[in-house]
Amino acid sequence: MDELRRIVEILRGPGGCPWDAAQTHASIKRNFIEETYEAIEGINKGDDALLCEELGDVLLQVALHVQIAQERGAFGWEDVTTGICRKLIERHPHVFGETKADNPEDALRNWDAIKRQSKDQKSASDAIGSIPRELPALMRAQKIQEKAAKAGFDWEESTPKKRLELDLMGEVDELREALQAGSIDEARGELGDVLFSAVNVARVLEGCDAEEALTGATDRFAERFAIVEQLAGEAGIDMKAASMEELDRFWAVAKATLASNRCYKA
Repeated sequence: MDELRRIVEILRGPGGCPWDAAQTHASIKRNFIEETYEAIEGINKGDDALLCEELGDVLLQVALHVQIAQERGAFGWEDVTTGICRKLIERHPHVFGETKADNPEDALRNWDAIKRQSKDQKSASDAIGSIPRELPALMRAQKIQEKAAKAGFDWEESTPKKRLELDLMGEVDELREALQAGSIDEARGELGDVLFSAVNVARVLEGCDAEEALTGATDRFAERFAIVEQLAGEAGIDMKAASMEELDRFWAVAKATLASNRCYKA
């Protein structure tokens, strides 16, 4: 860590790298996001070598931001590490204090309660307002819905899935009406309502994360599209000139092929 800190200091110092020296918190914020997602790729693939490398890249982003802040006299490494150490001790009273937590749920409740107290969040609205707008939209929607549910703003346990299904279908109907009316602004708003309702369905499905559900759907589309493109090429058909009826037939074949492959592997 000391060597990393020194290297970053040299890169941004006199005679260092012009690119590194020119960076600001804002200019490299996208790099931070990209490196984090690449670390997630290593986790998803179960690739320890990739994860190790990408965690190093994430750590570099942390080092750059701390160095930039230090040059401005805002904060330094000692402030960052001391802050997180204090937070971990404060929010784990069941480890470092006398509070009891016999399971992960109890530990999470302790964490949430202390977090709200330390951030002076007196209401559920305060907690919801603290969720960063910069989160991916699906993730933010699900976190907001979860906090609202914890505050009691939710359907009874015996009815939520059916109730949410009706809500989702109702929002789809309103989107359809807006599209038929040709109102772009209204349709945009209704589309947002459909997506928000779909995320709410994900919330009540055990173990379902809206971001991962959409990622899975996107993966399936990409797989099917590759087969459609291959089938069209084998048939000598230009996809740009083909009718949707022709492409739909290829799409049906692609779905069936992938479904049978998955069954075979299982």
